[in-house]
Amino acid sequence: MDLNLAGRTALITGASKGIGLAVAQSLAEEGCAVHLAARTQADLESARDRIVQAHGVEVTIHPTDLSVSANVLALAEAAGDIDILVNNAGAIPGGDIAQIDEATWRAAWDLKVFGYVNLTRAVYERMKARGKGAIVNVIGLAGERFDADYIAGSTGNAGLMGFTRALGGASADHGVRVVGVNPGYIATDRMTTLLKRRAQDSFGDQSRWRELLKDLPMGRAGEPEEVAAVVTFLASDRASFISGTIVTLDAGLSARAG
Repeated sequence: MDLNLAGRTALITGASKGIGLAVAQSLAEEGCAVHLAARTQADLESARDRIVQAHGVEVTIHPTDLSVSANVLALAEAAGDIDILVNNAGAIPGGDIAQIDEATWRAAWDLKVFGYVNLTRAVYERMKARGKGAIVNVIGLAGERFDADYIAGSTGNAGLMGFTRALGGASADHGVRVVGVNPGYIATDRMTTLLKRRAQDSFGDQSRWRELLKDLPMGRAGEPEEVAAVVTFLASDRASFISGTIVTLDAGLSARAG
């Protein structure tokens, strides 16, 4: 299936590893030039080299902290008139309401919640002026399957789901589509960190984190490439009638009772 993405330009945040890197590789495979944003320059350089070697597309890296509003605006300006934005940067820590203090909560939301909102605001105006573009927000299952032990993440993700639906419901009138994806358990370093904390709380032993995966549908976590395939489709012309909606990628976990 030709997704008609060759020659387009995409900006992916949190793109140096995990889901973000997989998305960048998938879009590059389709012929997109890609801008990669993340905090660590060395990781970005490694990601750039891998993508260029594999796909031969233009890759620009942007080492930056997107929890700082000024950096978000600078990134949007540096990337210019992109066709696709994939918001993916964010690392909201696990913990219940007693464990997550105000400073931690605000710092986490500055990166993920306000990072998504601010970068979308900057990019959306450019897309709206051109009358075309696609914005895909990688959010997370906790926004619909609420978890008191991940309370800052559940609350932030639910807000981003509302943001995606609200903007996506209006953006199509201007030729811009805004959609979201909610990955469930995906085999990334981020998932391992969260599950180790949960295993410590549940079993008193973080090394038992894999036991928390045994009851998942299909008996496994998803792979970043599985998320990337859906993001790439949603960013493409093949998804031209999709806006203001969230696609859940959890092998049916959220549909299970209990």
